[in-house]
Amino acid sequence: MITENEQILNVTTLPAGQKHPAIFQRFDDLKEGESFTIHNDHDPKPLYYQLLGRQGNIFTWNYLEEGPESWKVIIGKKNADERDETIGEIAAKDLAKVRIFKKYGLDFCCGGRKTVKEACMEKGIDVVQVERDLTQTSEISQVSSLPYNQWKADFLVDFIINTHHRYVRNTLPELRMYISKVARKHGEEHPELQRVYDLVEMVNEELLSHMMKEETVLFPYIKELVTAGENKIVRGPFGSVENPISVMEKEHESAGEALSEIRALTSNYTLPEGACASFSVLYRILEEFENDLHIHVHLENNILFPKAIALEKESYS
Repeated sequence: MITENEQILNVTTLPAGQKHPAIFQRFDDLKEGESFTIHNDHDPKPLYYQLLGRQGNIFTWNYLEEGPESWKVIIGKKNADERDETIGEIAAKDLAKVRIFKKYGLDFCCGGRKTVKEACMEKGIDVVQVERDLTQTSEISQVSSLPYNQWKADFLVDFIINTHHRYVRNTLPELRMYISKVARKHGEEHPELQRVYDLVEMVNEELLSHMMKEETVLFPYIKELVTAGENKIVRGPFGSVENPISVMEKEHESAGEALSEIRALTSNYTLPEGACASFSVLYRILEEFENDLHIHVHLENNILFPKAIALEKESYS
């Protein structure tokens, strides 16, 4: 049944009730870092969830062949110190995978500390399909391919200010004008527009204050950390840099929640029948603004802030 050289477990000839026990036993026999391949005559996806419930998150799962008559999957046993990357870490290394997270509604910025498995289980999403899509998109980039993670923190600060902060400041006045106009004209037919208006006003107030705090307090300190010499200890007026970062992350979460609510209120920016041109422009700006904020927050939460924390620790050591 098991070919020693290829480590293949062919369960196609086994009775249905014996397939999963045989696979579980084979997995139990693996040493850390080892793997084997199962060969089945149908998609073994249910086995994935059974293995997860039985063993916990200690295995890897990669399709080699996906039907229609034959399925092959490599199952590996992780090392004890091996952990899954978080969604934020995955996005930081390969921003092309952001497209997959957005496709399934997985929060890669404010919710970036969760693993793919954790996030999928919380939302009731098929984790096998998400992981398959992530694997398949490794060589496909439909999002910016700029090497953000390779940039020094001070360069990244300048990029965020000149690209995303500038975009927010340039776009908010236009966004506020359109939501005011559309809510005033179509509010009776679409009462949800009043809530959208309130949320846009809240985001406007919070983000302008948020960016000012970053540009006058946090970001200058991060730049000081970059330029600090080996013998120079940089101490901020706020204690550890983790303190203002924690505040910024909470404010990111608040803005993200507001835009998520707007997306829900607008049914994913689906225009109502007979919508006027202003209605169309409003929804286009809202969706564009949300997309930019996702990348904006991702660059800070998952790349810039960890770099700043690491720099400060180096400065103190």
